[in-house]
Amino acid sequence: MNSRRPISEVLTPELLNGIRERAAGYDSANVFPTEDFEELKAAGYLKAMLPTDMGGFDWGMSEVVESQRLLASHAPATALAVNMHLVWTGVARLLAERGDSRLAMVNEWVADGEIMAFGISEAGNDAVLFDSMTTAQLAEDGSYSFTGLKIFTSLAPAWTKLGIFGKSEEDGEPRLIHGFVDREDPGVETIENWDTLGMRASQSHSTKLNGARVPAGRIHSKLPVGPNADPLIFGIFASFLTLTASVYVGIVDRATELAAEIPRRRRSLVNGGAAYSNDPTIRWQIADAGLLKLALDAHARMIARDLDDRVDHGASWFPRLVAFRTDAGNKAREAVQLALQVSGGGQYYRGSELERLYRDVLASLYHPSDAESAHNTIANWLVGPIVTE
Repeated sequence: MNSRRPISEVLTPELLNGIRERAAGYDSANVFPTEDFEELKAAGYLKAMLPTDMGGFDWGMSEVVESQRLLASHAPATALAVNMHLVWTGVARLLAERGDSRLAMVNEWVADGEIMAFGISEAGNDAVLFDSMTTAQLAEDGSYSFTGLKIFTSLAPAWTKLGIFGKSEEDGEPRLIHGFVDREDPGVETIENWDTLGMRASQSHSTKLNGARVPAGRIHSKLPVGPNADPLIFGIFASFLTLTASVYVGIVDRATELAAEIPRRRRSLVNGGAAYSNDPTIRWQIADAGLLKLALDAHARMIARDLDDRVDHGASWFPRLVAFRTDAGNKAREAVQLALQVSGGGQYYRGSELERLYRDVLASLYHPSDAESAHNTIANWLVGPIVTE
């Protein structure tokens, strides 16, 4: 049986160094990081949030935020792929801690070795969790058949159970039906279309659902269309936004490290061979990256701690979560650019780590909640919804 092990015993230096060494190859070949994934699985990382009596480490959000930062600082795309599995275990844990056991099946599946993924995003659906373009057809036995296209399905080559949702019309009322499909279920097809600028190893292919049937036992929630206070919505937003933000905090950690390291190796002809790290302008920019790192470090620790401690932030919880995800992405893009500026033109070439980080970090523009949605959420919290005369 596993115990509540420290992060350093799970993500060992040997494991992390191997992951960093392989990252460029996976990115260049645009393939799934199979060796990374198998090593992380063997280390028990995919079960980290499960209770110890289920083979996990009983990690809360604080430990997983810290560990995802660490993993992302070595290979962002690997961290982002694994993130989607961890998000489901995070949702299950957050709900269970608040007395809601509807996702107990997730822990049981993960304990048995299942790999979880998200089939939520849809092209053109800016309502995200509050509406769906996928249809869900109810059958007499309580099962539902789902038809639609899900995009950004990270872990596409590896997942065994995919969380999906779609819209059903029942008794004249639209309902959003949430459940899980198995990889081998009829009507489930992976569309291998992931050929992107960055985060390539995440292999976030699209998933086509063509009458994919989910039995009643794998339907866990039926919610109204539109914003609502169901604990599932809080759980998904809290786990997804927090852990996805943590990947970008990890990129800031690494970008800052490189911003400090590379100028020490560069020499200035103008200044008689002195290291660029002695240049006041360079030092200012390095310090700017450090300021970003320290601010995000505090933000990440606060959000994770408050989730673990079940702090009641009331109506400000969603703005807090959205602000963290948005801030992490913004600061990550800025930190990588600062690192590039102080590191010289050699980092502009294909294959440099900073070149890859620059491409990877741009994915932060597209994760929910994007900038427009984030600003709308926070404006509604501060001044209320738009009033039409």
